[in-house]
Parts: sequence; C-alpha cells; structure tokens
Amino acid sequence: MRVNGQEIPLEHPQSLEVFLLDHGYQIGRIAVELNAQIVPRDQFAQVQLKDDDVIEVLTFMGGG
Repeated sequence: MRVNGQEIPLEHPQSLEVFLLDHGYQIGRIAVELNAQIVPRDQFAQVQLKDDDVIEVLTFMGGG
C-alpha cells in the first residue's frame, strides 16, 4: 500500500479508521483521498484497506 508516497505494508486486514489511528493521525484534522477519491470522514470505519491502495492524507494546520 502507498501512503503519501511511501510504501507501507498492510500487515493485516483493517479499516481506514484503524490504520489512521494506529499511525497517529487525528481523525478530526485530516482529509483522506483513497485511490483518487475523497473518503468522507463518517465512512473511515467502513472502508477496508487492500494491499494495492494508494492513500493521500492531508493534515489541516492552524496558524496565522
């Protein structure tokens, strides 16, 4: 699986939500594109990842 340009092995079947939480992402502060499609936040738990998935995680940052 490719995440933000890096190959990351999918060690076991899991949802997008579990993957994101396991990798330290704050669900409320990100947007996720999976295989060139935006995934609504309320669907993170239902989306099951596959070895050939391409994920881009965009983190929102505050500032001024």
